[in-house]
Amino acid sequence: MGIVAGVDFGTLSTRVTLLDSERGRLGTASAAYPLNRRREDPDFATQSHSAHLLALAAATREVLRETGVDGSAVEAIALDTTGSSVIFVDGRLQPLDDYYLWCDHRALKEAQQITAAAHAQGVEAILWCGGVYSHEWGWAKLLHWLRNNPEKRERFATALEHCDMIAATLAGITDPRKVKRSACAMGHKWMWNPKWGGYPSQEFLSSLDPLLEGVRDRMVGEVLTSDHLAGKLSEHWAEQLGLRAGIPIPVGAFDAHWDAIGAGCREGDVVNVVGTSTCIIAMGERAELVPGVCGVVPGSVHPAFTGVEAGLSAVGDIFEAIARRAGTDVKQLSAGLEQYKPGQTGLLRLSWDNGDRTVLVKSELGGITLGWNLLHTAQDELFAAIEGTAFHTRIILDRMAEYGVPIERVINAGGIPQQNATLNQVYADVLNKPVLVPDSTPTSIGSGIFAQLAAGIFPTVEAAQEVMCPGHRVFTPDAVNVGVYQRLYALYRKVYFAFGDETGAAQDLSHVLRELRDVAGEVRKG
Repeated sequence: MGIVAGVDFGTLSTRVTLLDSERGRLGTASAAYPLNRRREDPDFATQSHSAHLLALAAATREVLRETGVDGSAVEAIALDTTGSSVIFVDGRLQPLDDYYLWCDHRALKEAQQITAAAHAQGVEAILWCGGVYSHEWGWAKLLHWLRNNPEKRERFATALEHCDMIAATLAGITDPRKVKRSACAMGHKWMWNPKWGGYPSQEFLSSLDPLLEGVRDRMVGEVLTSDHLAGKLSEHWAEQLGLRAGIPIPVGAFDAHWDAIGAGCREGDVVNVVGTSTCIIAMGERAELVPGVCGVVPGSVHPAFTGVEAGLSAVGDIFEAIARRAGTDVKQLSAGLEQYKPGQTGLLRLSWDNGDRTVLVKSELGGITLGWNLLHTAQDELFAAIEGTAFHTRIILDRMAEYGVPIERVINAGGIPQQNATLNQVYADVLNKPVLVPDSTPTSIGSGIFAQLAAGIFPTVEAAQEVMCPGHRVFTPDAVNVGVYQRLYALYRKVYFAFGDETGAAQDLSHVLRELRDVAGEVRKG
């Protein structure tokens, strides 16, 4: 019997779960921290490193208290975080600023510059992140920070992803050269890959801006998969957390990737981690380029497989915005959604309210809803938004399958599927595949699995999954609904590429509104 701590840092709080190798989840506690936004700058989103650590200590001590577990019995601690959430530090690993959180979008100009330069110079790395570098990712955020913080540049030593900074801090590491970096984080967000010797060349980076001269040498520290250790828990942080000093801390990863492991992901599965946004995770033995997919990285999800990442920039955020504009909340607005039938609203809603993460990778796109009439309600729009996120997910899965990513099962993980049966059934009908939903939230279970590997409790990820992962509820496609959604998906796909892809052939959209109305009429008549 062995007990470990699995930690998940989300956008608004950290969650700590204690897992027992025989009994599974013993308990979970969480603690919140503020998200810093600016009304005058909607692209601004930062968080404090110290606030994260205070929340971690509070949640860890709380879960120990609630479960009655003695902290000295915990054999390892592992953590995942949001990403790309980047912090800039000095030579002693002290923060020079707050984290640029994953949803900080100030680096759009820098991302566009990186994309254009990479294509012009034939940098292979750009092809492996979907052909477009995102403003949510590391190099863009680093360049933006350097350009906008001249008074701090002299003290800048390196930039770290959130998961690597937290692990290094807990291990008492103060030398950037001794930091272990996550292959998941660096591969998906920093154009790192052993295929071309790590990061893009210094020549390429310097061509973007002289401020990046020598920066490749500053990105020191081994890049490793999560079957390696980032360090061991220091005396100071053991005391703060109420744990035993010296326990192993494996190299961390991003929350969605480890949530997929916690949800039972295996080769052939696609996991939709549905929350404020959606991160779509798959893995396979081969590493193949997938155009428009934002990351194909060896070892990023499971150390033995190539991880594939895609996603939607907003899902839960869209639902919240619709409810907020209606003066209510999502829970109240969702009451009665189970009575809705496919296409009955006559609305077709694209999920671009926060841009397009995959497969167009365009942050400048905005939300579109077609088919409005004078009687439509906010609840109609909410249902159409659920359908729209399912259609967008299908576009992504179709692209992945087209380029050889195996898709045998679809798992809806994340917080929203736990609470929204209507969403799960719509996804099953739109994707025309059974959708599996974990019986309980897998958040921080993946962290616990990697903690168990670090402690030597289980020999493999699969062995730990057999014991630790929750079971699944299954939502089966309805044949009648599938037929309706096939018609609507053809319209969605046409509108998606017509409005979003200026390189494509011109599309005739004159029939779309009529067909939406026809479908709605037929559905209402039964």
